[in-house]
Amino acid sequence: MKYTKTLIAAALTATVSTAALADDSVKVIGVSIPAATHGWAGGMNFHAAETVKRLEDVYPGLDFVLATASDPGKQVNDIEDMVATRNIDALVVLPFESDPLTPPVQAVAESGAWVTVVDRGLSVEGIQDLYVAGDNTGFGTVSGNYMASKMPDGGDIVVFRGIPTTIDNERVDAFTAAIEGSGINVLDMEHGNWNRDDSFTVMQDFLSKYPSIDAVWASDDDMAIGVLAAIEAAGRDDVQFVLGGAGMKEMIKRTADGDAMIPANVTYPPSMIATAIELTAVGLTSNAPVSGDFVIGSVLVTQENAMDFYYPDSPF
Repeated sequence: MKYTKTLIAAALTATVSTAALADDSVKVIGVSIPAATHGWAGGMNFHAAETVKRLEDVYPGLDFVLATASDPGKQVNDIEDMVATRNIDALVVLPFESDPLTPPVQAVAESGAWVTVVDRGLSVEGIQDLYVAGDNTGFGTVSGNYMASKMPDGGDIVVFRGIPTTIDNERVDAFTAAIEGSGINVLDMEHGNWNRDDSFTVMQDFLSKYPSIDAVWASDDDMAIGVLAAIEAAGRDDVQFVLGGAGMKEMIKRTADGDAMIPANVTYPPSMIATAIELTAVGLTSNAPVSGDFVIGSVLVTQENAMDFYYPDSPF
């Protein structure tokens, strides 16, 4: 499946279009997403804002409410406000965390509004009409298969998890299954929360705890940057390589240049939010069937194909 170029922008404040408040013929789509707490989320924020701006011109019968949240509580409040003040006809939501967002999103669905869930699934199945995401199981499998091929004699690794969500579970479960029987031993596994600073701290703890670590599955490029900084600060030379993911341009360039510490990457495009908003708009304005699951595959990036995934003008 062909990807659009992924870009990043600064965190967005809530954007509310009020032009159609008095027009009952206009349908309202609420878009609720996490703030740009890390690089991937920044790219997702950029694509959300750009898509809303473009679709407001394309579809005069649609109005959009875009809100970003820095924590689950704020996101719950944003969604409840969209329902109470805008009577939204559809909700596109990328949950900050799965558990706390499930009840409010379920309430939106029960009100009769269309629900599109993006990336991080809900804790209860069957709530959404449309699910748009990367192939998280594939992401874990591709990562695990690469680690196994890179370490044919096995070795000791540490693993970084993201924010506690269903997609993190899917990735880790698939990764664990892919390295089973390979001789790779997972020394430790902790949440880095897809955050550089958190991952720097966790890696410092790992380095203090384990005198020898052969490799790291950081599972995300922001976390990989924190991991690499901790390794450098500690002056350790035992770590052979770090595998991140999501296709940050700096990491892709290092892979293209043959950096031994970043020999590969695994794609997971933040532009999937644009796909979700676009399909929701199509569903509200036409008879085209858009319900179901829309899954974007993950691809292994190596030095040989890295330039196919390198976008120098992208801020992500």
